[in-house]
Amino acid sequence: MIDLYTWSTPNGRKVSIMLEELALPYRVHPIDIGKGDQFKPQYVMINPNGKIPSIVDPDGPDGKPIEMMESGAILVYLAGKTGKLLPGSTRGKYVTLQWLMFQMGHVGPMFGQVHHFLRAAKEPVPYGIERYTRETRRLYAVLNQHLANHEFLADEYTIADIATYPWVARYEWHKTDLSGYPHVKRWFGTISARPAVQKGMNVPEVKK
Repeated sequence: MIDLYTWSTPNGRKVSIMLEELALPYRVHPIDIGKGDQFKPQYVMINPNGKIPSIVDPDGPDGKPIEMMESGAILVYLAGKTGKLLPGSTRGKYVTLQWLMFQMGHVGPMFGQVHHFLRAAKEPVPYGIERYTRETRRLYAVLNQHLANHEFLADEYTIADIATYPWVARYEWHKTDLSGYPHVKRWFGTISARPAVQKGMNVPEVKK
């Protein structure tokens, strides 16, 4: 039973989607980042960076427990553990990893910044809004151009799609009309229809 420490953010949802896709049994430990749970000493022992998500797998390499932080690393670990969602061919693996890194280095940070300046900043910061909105639009254009000739980000459904999807799912947060990016919209609809994705997007269940 894998222990998942998470909250209802795109980075957290990457891992819950992955666990659902792999049908691995897991136990959810909600880490309310609005209340600062991520900074509590018992959690920092698992994740020294004080971020979500994290996992603890009692059946890690060599049969020994392992604690994992950083969503991209967790996806790679779970793919390696199960032999799924990361292609076995050398070419397929590296194509997948380059799009995973594209999400980690560009989509996540830039979308996160535009979310901050549009939704969380205490007062409007026109420069920040303009800068990160422009970069978000550019990244959507990159995705759209690539997906015009590919069903998924790699040659098949992989951890690259799982990593990117929860960020695109917040398109309304960054005031993006997916109709302007038809190939992204098609890709988004395909992944949205997957039962494991639907379940993973609802972890943890947060009462409103």
